[in-house]
Amino acid sequence: MIESTTPLRIALPPTANIDAILRERLRAEPGAVLAEVRRDRAWEPVTVAEFNDKVVAVAKGLVALGVEPGDTVGIMSRTRYEWTLLDFAAWAAGAVPVPIYETSSAEQVRWILSNSGVSLLVVETAANAATVAEARDGAPMCREVLVLDGPAGSGAVEVLTTAGAGVADAEIERRRRLATLDDLATIIYTSGTTGRPKGAELTHGNFATLALNTVADVPEVFNGQGRTMLFLPLAHVFARFIEVVAVAGGSVLGHSPDIKTLTLDLRAFRPTYVLGVPRVFEKVYNAAEQSSAAEKARGYFNWATAVAIAYSRALDTPRGPSLWLRFQHVFADGLVYSKLRDTLGGKVTHAVSGGGPLGERLGHFFRGVGLNILEGYGLTETTAPTSVNRPGRTRIGSVGPMMPGCSARIADDGEILLKGPHVFRGYHGNPQATAEAFDGEWFRTGDLGVLDDGYLRITGRKKELIITAGGKNVAPAVLEDRVRAHALVSQCVVVGDNRPFIGALLTIDPDGLAGWLTMHGKPRVTVEQALADPDVIASLDKAVARANEAVSKAESIRKFTVLPGDFTIENGYLTPSMKVKRALVLADFADDVDRLYAAGRDRQAALTR
Repeated sequence: MIESTTPLRIALPPTANIDAILRERLRAEPGAVLAEVRRDRAWEPVTVAEFNDKVVAVAKGLVALGVEPGDTVGIMSRTRYEWTLLDFAAWAAGAVPVPIYETSSAEQVRWILSNSGVSLLVVETAANAATVAEARDGAPMCREVLVLDGPAGSGAVEVLTTAGAGVADAEIERRRRLATLDDLATIIYTSGTTGRPKGAELTHGNFATLALNTVADVPEVFNGQGRTMLFLPLAHVFARFIEVVAVAGGSVLGHSPDIKTLTLDLRAFRPTYVLGVPRVFEKVYNAAEQSSAAEKARGYFNWATAVAIAYSRALDTPRGPSLWLRFQHVFADGLVYSKLRDTLGGKVTHAVSGGGPLGERLGHFFRGVGLNILEGYGLTETTAPTSVNRPGRTRIGSVGPMMPGCSARIADDGEILLKGPHVFRGYHGNPQATAEAFDGEWFRTGDLGVLDDGYLRITGRKKELIITAGGKNVAPAVLEDRVRAHALVSQCVVVGDNRPFIGALLTIDPDGLAGWLTMHGKPRVTVEQALADPDVIASLDKAVARANEAVSKAESIRKFTVLPGDFTIENGYLTPSMKVKRALVLADFADDVDRLYAAGRDRQAALTR
């Protein structure tokens, strides 16, 4: 078996925990800005000392309301400053915060509350509280529900601060030192593409060891001068990890809870690095392309795109970019690239991308623009990153070398196995699932990949591997990610298990459609009307053809159909972390799949329903 290991940079004492990271910041630089909070239109700084005072005050409130060391405290909210405050307050009180997506249904909430034994729950809105009310019958341990956006003076933070006024400082000081590296820090429930979500138990050691080693390993980003805005859900491990890393690395934290105001927030906050998923960067590119078309400058944009990609590719050659290419790059920067960077605040130099393959074209484009996207790989069970590209050590198309202390092994069947201090200790209350997840000391990821000189590349998902009637093994992710990069496409589900060839189900992105129509000088129409436009179908056909260039003929998409609606969290086809529930899609759209393979149907007939 092929293996790769990156040595640990910093070994922590057994008594360390996440709270110690905040206490060290407090000791070293109490007056430094830890976060900025949006109040109306201004961003107000919160120093380390001020944040710590608020953490202690809220932790006292948890104690006053009966939260004991080791108790679970739920948080159900969008990404906002109060989430970070509650996380650190729970850890200061010796408790275990349990995140819940604010989009969760009553059934999902009931399962998480009952399975984790949440004793106190903080929700964002009255609507969240109403959802919880439907679930309380199955969660007798949950004795208290507080609302962040309650009436004046009765919000969760105010209630906790008032309740804890009589708790002694000494009690919080005692509790802040109770947890050790091996103790439970949080239970994060996996998205659950099939069946009930499993609660991954992550320890203080998982977070603290990985966070401090990340800061030491990537000083170009975590240098005490950084700024980052969290807009991905803090209910997901990715944003949660960056929250801790930002405190450890001296970054100023900002939060943006509403995607509708994200562009305005980014421009006002001006982060130096951001984290996102590939879909975010795809939308940034598509929006820039569509904007150039609206300004009658599409030709300039296409030229600037080609220059950016060529410039980035040349950076990987011994001689680097030629003098002529450098001249074009400078000209394109003033014309196109600087405007694109301005949409992200103007100061962003790095981004961390995870959750799926970014694709080489986008990776080279953004690096050429001046935004180095450090593509990485990880799971809930690995406390987010297990590998990531580093500044100066980047291979676009890969997910980088292992993080410090992390090891990867490729099993005989191609599955990626992982080991290290970042790997979770098991699934909460589910010893059978825990046992099945490990091969000795190695965690079975379920993902397929290859190691090339220590750099990991993801090739697919083991359970999603398609075997055609002709016996061809096809990993759908390669095709799906490339098709989904098209401005018109929201989702792509590749099919073909036990079928004579590969097909695909597509959905249209309504926002992308509006931009595409503008870009092509067409009037606004509905998705249904657009599917009758031969130009739309031809553009989708080209997207599929471009995706097919990445695979052999036997693996290529021969036919596709466009579904009338999109997959969303609300209609149940996407998980809260935006993963497609493949099994449900295949079951509910079985007739559409069958029509792809109906005898005598030509390609054009299969394009739409």
